Amino acid sequence: MGDPATKPTLELFKIQWRMPHVLLSEINKLSMLRALESGRYLSMAFRSWDLYEFPLLQSTTKHSWAIKTATLLEKPRYVIFVMQTGRKNVMSKDVSRFDDCKLTNAKLYLNSECYPYDDLNLDFDKNRCAILYDLYARFCKSYGYEYLEPSLTFTTFLRNGPFVIIDCSRQNESVKSGTVDVRLNFECKENVPANTAAYCLIIHDCVVQCNPLTNMTLCAKSPKRTSDMI
Repeated sequence: MGDPATKPTLELFKIQWRMPHVLLSEINKLSMLRALESGRYLSMAFRSWDLYEFPLLQSTTKHSWAIKTATLLEKPRYVIFVMQTGRKNVMSKDVSRFDDCKLTNAKLYLNSECYPYDDLNLDFDKNRCAILYDLYARFCKSYGYEYLEPSLTFTTFLRNGPFVIIDCSRQNESVKSGTVDVRLNFECKENVPANTAAYCLIIHDCVVQCNPLTNMTLCAKSPKRTSDMI
């Protein structure tokens, strides 16, 4: 084993992108040909991930992070928030792990609407953080399929994280129109340690409409529910 603090180098000789090929049956092939001949656009739904970083938090207990101003097509469905202390660009540290920084509460604001409605009331000194794992378990089922079980145990979740997952997929009409200001407020029991960064992963729905005959691509409205996604 070499020096863990030494910056490694990686040399790539070849990159292959393996794409799945779908062969249609004769009945479906005929239906597809008719759709192409009609010139109508084909819809493709997917989830888009946007990662935002606050590189250096102030050494205070209360923080307000104005993340972005989202359009109607980029309304957040899920937001994942984590903090990390003294790991960025340090080769001897595991950057896949995050720190609790004695977090006590976190709230996401979409304009004036907040998620979740109730406070988290966390206290890592007293191991009062089960609600974070419950949010994670609910996310695994709602984001994927109902029968999926969480891939992380509670102990592993705390050791690798913890992270805060906020479900904001159910929004009222005031958030569904115009632009949306995305803001994250969070509090800690003590001042945030030095060299602490915050990360926010925003997951939103997106639909692209494509016309294969003209190679025209349009961005359509987001679906109403994440469960409708492919």
